[in-house]
Parts: sequence; C-alpha cells; structure tokens
Amino acid sequence: MVDLSHVNTGLFIGGRWIQPESVYTSVNPATGASLAEIASASTDDVDAAVGAATDAFRGDWGALAPSQKGALLYRLADLVERDIEVLAHLESLEMGRPIGMSMALMVPNLVASLRYYAGWADKINGEHISNDGYLGGPTPTHAYTRREALGVVAAIVPWNAPLMILGWKLAPALACGNTVIVKPSEDASLSILHLVALVTEAGFPAGTVNVVPGTGAVAGEALALHRGVKKISFTGSTAVGRRILEHSATNFKRTALELGGKAPQIIFDDSDVEAAVAGTAMGLFFNQGEVCAAGTRIIVHRNVYEQVLAGLENAANAQVLGDPFDPATTMGPLVNERQRDRVLAYFKAGAEDGARVVAGGSAPDRPGFFVEPTVFAGDNDMRVAREEIFGPVGVVIPFDSDDEAVSLANDNDYGLSATLWTTDLSRAHLLSARIEAGAVAVNGWSPLAPQLPWGGVKASGIGRELGYEGVLSYTETKTVTIVL
Repeated sequence: MVDLSHVNTGLFIGGRWIQPESVYTSVNPATGASLAEIASASTDDVDAAVGAATDAFRGDWGALAPSQKGALLYRLADLVERDIEVLAHLESLEMGRPIGMSMALMVPNLVASLRYYAGWADKINGEHISNDGYLGGPTPTHAYTRREALGVVAAIVPWNAPLMILGWKLAPALACGNTVIVKPSEDASLSILHLVALVTEAGFPAGTVNVVPGTGAVAGEALALHRGVKKISFTGSTAVGRRILEHSATNFKRTALELGGKAPQIIFDDSDVEAAVAGTAMGLFFNQGEVCAAGTRIIVHRNVYEQVLAGLENAANAQVLGDPFDPATTMGPLVNERQRDRVLAYFKAGAEDGARVVAGGSAPDRPGFFVEPTVFAGDNDMRVAREEIFGPVGVVIPFDSDDEAVSLANDNDYGLSATLWTTDLSRAHLLSARIEAGAVAVNGWSPLAPQLPWGGVKASGIGRELGYEGVLSYTETKTVTIVL
C-alpha cells in the first residue's frame, strides 16, 4: 500500500509545490471514505501556471535541442516504469479500477506513449516547396515550411484513465517543444501529482510541466479563456467539451476534443461467436464500463442472437465485484456516488422503455459505489441504446442484413469507435468504410497504441491524438519564402 502522506497534493507551478487557498476532498469509491485533501486552483493560480509555462517555453525548455527533449522523455518513461506499482495503486485507489488492469495496461500505455514521442522529438521537419517563382514570374524563390511548437498548451484529463490519457497529450506536446499545464479531474488527481514529481526527477526545466488540480468550472474554464494558452486538449463529456469549444473560440485557440461515445459492436453470423462474445464482454465491462469507447450497443445477426445473449449473460454473471486490490476482483466500483446514481437511473429507463433484463440491473447491497454488470435485450430507439451511460451496461439489438447493421450502427449522435466481428475479409473492409466512427476495429475491441491516431466524429469530438497526427496537432506550419 502507498503511504499517501508522501504524495504532495498542492499546486505544481514553475517547478515548485505551492499550497492553495482552497482544497477539495478525494474519496475512495470502494468504501466512500475520504482519501486526501487536494488543491483546488483559482483563476490566479491558473494565470501563474500560464506565466511559468510561458517563461519555460521562451527560456530553458525552448533552448534545449530536440534530441535533449527526447532524452528527457525517455528518462521520464524509465521513471514511470520504475514507479509502476505506486502509480497503478494511486489510480486504482482513487477511481476504483482493479489493480491488475492498471498494472497491465494503463501505466504501460503511458510508458509506451512517452517512448514513442521521445523518438519523434528530433524528427519533426518541414519540407521544400517547388513553385513557379516570385509572383509567378521568372525570379526564382526558395520556399520551405517549418513545423514550430505552439507554445503553452493545456491538457484537461478525465478520471477514468488519467495516466494513460495524459500520456496521449503530454508526450506529443513535449516532443514538439511545447510547455504543458495539466488540469486533472477532481475524482482522480493523485497519480498525476506523483507523475509530476517524476517530471522534476527526470530533469525537465522548471515550468515545462505544471499541474493545477481543481474544478472544471474554475480551473478548466480559466484555461479555456486564457489568451496565453494556445491549445486545449480535453477528454470528457460532450456537454463539457461544447463549453470548452465556446470559451476557446473567444481567443481562437486550438482545440482537440475527445468526447462521449456509444460504440457499436456488430457480430455477424459468420464470426467466431465464442471469441466475439468474449471480446464484446471485454468492450462492455472493462474499467467498469467507464470508457468513452465502451462497446455498449451490441448489434447481433438474428441467426446468432440468442447464442450471444446467453454468452453475455454468463459473462456478466461471472464478474466479481469487490475491492480493487483483491486479486479475485474483476470489476471495481464506479468513480463516485453521482455516477452510480446516474447508472441506476438508466436501469429504470431501460425498464420504462421495455428493455428485457438479461443480467444484472441493480446495485449490490454493500459499501461503495458499485452496480451490477448489466445486459439488456432491446432495440436501437431505447434510451439505454442512444445515450452514453458510462457504466457496465449494454443493450443487445438484432439485425438481419449487412445494410441494416450499418444503419443501426450509424443511427446515433456519437461516432468514436466501432467493432466488427466477422471472418469475411471483404465484409470487414467494405463495412469499415461505411461506419461513421473515428476508429474501427475488426475481431478485437478498441485496440489502442501510441502509433494509432485516435479521436471521434459527430458528437464524439474533433481532432486526433496519437500517431503522426499527434505531431501535427501540437505544431504550427510556417511558410518561409526567399526571393533569390
């Protein structure tokens, strides 16, 4: 167990820990008990963080050679790997995920992102541009582009996967030469506060990375409105993303918004049904269903519909709810009481809309913010099929033809990701092109890797993170033309 007294819960600005004027209380979702008093940043604190980040961008951090920036990212990755147990423990403690998932996927994904973008740091290049000469005349020109860092960028990070998703923002931003201000979620700040201590240990110049815990209404809004912040990268709800976009429009800052999802998982009758059920269950129940890409609309060919229903019923009933640090636990609590009550309200909505409960459908009588993994049989017009629930709740919907499956998949406001389960290679390619989503997986749920661009369409957001798209999103193109 990690001694929380060793985790500094203040503001981290300009390379120093600063005690705040106000705090909020972090809660253990498995028990409902208080964990720690954490800094709640004011608008003045945000302004100080922007000032420190600006100074670092124009000073010590900006002066480092690209290869030196890459070396610091590699060093940070090594330190994260060294402290994987501490970071995983803090994240599971605060947001409820079973510790094995944090150890096996979430923290290693952060390490992979840091190393991937460390390799990009000295490979961000412009290009020579051929043209017809000065004003189209006979005088030749030498024209080229530069890819330059934006400056100060803000990363607003959700509670469901704070370290992993921070890595998607922090690593490319730093590799491209920007400085960063991190605003963690009020429900999951502890692991990020430990991570920033590793940033200092790695040797990053003061002000390169700053952390301002606090509320979205104060700290988040201040970042979106601040003229010194050149980009906001936000992962969270569509409603909050819309407000950030509105605030950012006042000063024309760049935005990257990875928002909600209601991902379809389409199971065709030629699929390996046993594998499809296992993979679909993972997409439905992983991380307590608190995943933007959770595959909560299971669209199943009628020939295998009952078989899939039975398989998902067994998968739901096999989940072991409990303490995130018990090795037997496969599903922890939801992050807070508000989220638990939201999911419980959807249980009621499903019943009102006529959905049939196949498994689950209630909350266990125990301390903490637990709900049962739940499977409904229903149709695409029900609220449980149309709205993002952000819990371990799915609805199984039948279809008869490929066209109907695509129509059902696209008949939703969201478009983050989708999964096709089929052994027909032609079908996989043809239907992937027709699905309205930022990412489509075939025979596997939502594969994530630093090399793969990630982001949504429609109400699931704008912009892309990861891959070379991440480099493009944290740099500005400058054209230079020299008349010869």
